[in-house]
Amino acid sequence: MILHVHSNNHNGVSAENESKDDLLDEIDDRWKDILDKIEQSITNYRECETDDVGCSTCHYRQIEADLARWKDGITKSLLDAADSRATTYQIINHKVYRQKKCVFEARCQGVEYFLTRIAKDLPDMEMKINVFDYPCTPEYHSIKSPVLSFSRDSSYHDIMYPAWTFWTGGPAVWPIFPRGQGDWVGTRAWIQGLAKEKYPWDKKQSKGFFIGSRTSGERDPLILLSRAQPELVYAAYTKNQAYKGPQDTLNAEPVDPKNYDEHCPYKYLFNFRGVAASFRFKHLFLCGSLVYQVGNEWLEFFYPAMKPWVHYIPVRQDLSDAEQLINFAKENDMVAQQIASRGAEFIDKHLRQEDVFCYWKKLLTEYSKLLRFKPQLNPEFELKEITDVSCTTA
Repeated sequence: MILHVHSNNHNGVSAENESKDDLLDEIDDRWKDILDKIEQSITNYRECETDDVGCSTCHYRQIEADLARWKDGITKSLLDAADSRATTYQIINHKVYRQKKCVFEARCQGVEYFLTRIAKDLPDMEMKINVFDYPCTPEYHSIKSPVLSFSRDSSYHDIMYPAWTFWTGGPAVWPIFPRGQGDWVGTRAWIQGLAKEKYPWDKKQSKGFFIGSRTSGERDPLILLSRAQPELVYAAYTKNQAYKGPQDTLNAEPVDPKNYDEHCPYKYLFNFRGVAASFRFKHLFLCGSLVYQVGNEWLEFFYPAMKPWVHYIPVRQDLSDAEQLINFAKENDMVAQQIASRGAEFIDKHLRQEDVFCYWKKLLTEYSKLLRFKPQLNPEFELKEITDVSCTTA
């Protein structure tokens, strides 16, 4: 709701007060479109529920949408035609088996952490799981195969699953993540506790923040905005794996990577896609800060349940509205805080580790119903059992 204060000189209001009221109208009008979008989005939003076994139901529609493409059934030949990058798994008699070779062993371990713990409740099945960043089944392929990938955009037919990083196998970033990112449970507790104790909303800087590598030039406008208006946003590039010199960080010296706790002092946190969806996204909400999501093409399984203007601020891919949206938050602090709170609450209530287990179980249960063949154990596959191996520490 936008309130306008109008003056009336016939009632003895001074010209000075009238001028102030006119200015207030101009300020209100400047943000009216954004405030209307927020109000409409909140009106249309429906809170997720928890089912009888304690699982959030937020994300189940995504399972229905992903599997709808395969409603006519999945044959063995269709599965065998899948991209060779995908790793083959079988669940036979409630045990998990995998082909011997996995290109990214730590990522497969992150997947197997969940599979081995839910296999007791699953029927026999065979599936192809892609542990590369990029999806496998583009729209233009004449033969489309049901491959499970952690991320995709609308031009791919991959079935999304919860990324390995909920346990282990995330990207290694020296020196903050020398063993790679993971341990969602531990990271949640750590960052949420820190944010509550040291960085409540009124202790945060009213400033945008982004630190990351130059995955693409899409991030450049925010870096340039930071250099032009450092009081508005702090954004800088770190080295990437191919770093050769300042030309790779937009002609400036690279900065050191920042851990997630170092994001929490700032009110406005920017998220960009990487090669696919960014593992950073879910972590930013833990700070209780306002998340700015740049672009909306690349998804993880939980993205569709989170709504722009309700849980985060959407930003155009070219960042042409970034400056305006930061200024909006600065001048509408209570509204900004409310969006930040809703985003943090969503992650806290609907992206727990138990929700990840629930999603895996629901996904594979429904997937198995589409199989049009009886899986036979491949004698060359390795048995994967529940292990006590420690996950990556933050």
